[in-house]
Amino acid sequence: MEYIKVFYEGYINYANYLWYEITHPSWHNYFYWLILVSLFFFGLEILAPWRKQQAVFRKDFWLDVFYMFFNFFLFSLIIYNAASDVVVNLFNDGIIALTGWDMQAANPLRQFPLWAILLIGFVVRDFVQWWVHRLLHRVEWLWRFHKVHHSVEQMGFAAHLRYHWMENVVYRSLEYIPLALLGIGLYDFFIIHIFTLAVGHFNHSNITVSGKVKGAVLGALLGLVVATGTADIDLLEEPTLLIQLLTIIGGAGIGAFVLGPAMKFLFNSPEMHIWHHAHDLPDSHRYGVNFGLSLAIWDYLFGTAYIPYNGRDIRLGFPGVEHFPATFGAQFVQGIRSESESS
Repeated sequence: MEYIKVFYEGYINYANYLWYEITHPSWHNYFYWLILVSLFFFGLEILAPWRKQQAVFRKDFWLDVFYMFFNFFLFSLIIYNAASDVVVNLFNDGIIALTGWDMQAANPLRQFPLWAILLIGFVVRDFVQWWVHRLLHRVEWLWRFHKVHHSVEQMGFAAHLRYHWMENVVYRSLEYIPLALLGIGLYDFFIIHIFTLAVGHFNHSNITVSGKVKGAVLGALLGLVVATGTADIDLLEEPTLLIQLLTIIGGAGIGAFVLGPAMKFLFNSPEMHIWHHAHDLPDSHRYGVNFGLSLAIWDYLFGTAYIPYNGRDIRLGFPGVEHFPATFGAQFVQGIRSESESS
């Protein structure tokens, strides 16, 4: 009965949370951050498209927009959040019963500054997601779900969140354990999630950006953190507005020239990720290439990086994509039935 109550309360609490998110805009609000980040990259696609012949409202644009809100919010409302509350409680209770150790209470990062918690949480989560992404391509029954994401034939920012609901289950379940062991809190995860949302939108956008510009943006963000004293970084003592502005500008300059040349090895990008969606894969990597979600370093470290030339106009999808279900309803049940049953 206790877990039934957890399920019920999880459902009601998430419904109330989602309604509050929609009706109370704030800087700590996932709903409006999703809208702001999406509008930002949509604006860049309009102003400076990489594939200039591609329509602004490309093929499946509105389907992908629906997927963004479904995967970010509606799926959790329908079932996932309540079910995951039960699983998390069962998992924690099982650990306590077997070992007497409470993962949530024993937070190994409790004494760490916020910047270290965010950095460790981001890197660990991205590393776990990189391996999960490889599994989605390597394991046949997982690939049947992942095909939904690879059914994109014209790339744009909203394609980032076109993926099968089962991926929510797989990713979130496997990334929960290391993050819980580290004691990553909700506020920490919020910051990490918004940052990775922006990087993911960027990777799928119809834009191209030089390494210097990417380095400048990252440097400016780091300068902003230093200038405002956030993330427990107090290098400046009561800085004036001028000092804050100079710190941000200086960070952008340093980032452009110091980080710029290394950005293609550090972070994923549209130029790199387009090859992950290539219709025709090299024989040496028949299960896929460029699996990085935010960071590119894992692909370079494990030999899956692949950018043979400018892939702006390559064909996207996979063999047989022209016969793949084209509607949300048909894609919703994709992978549950066998390939022969669904064809």
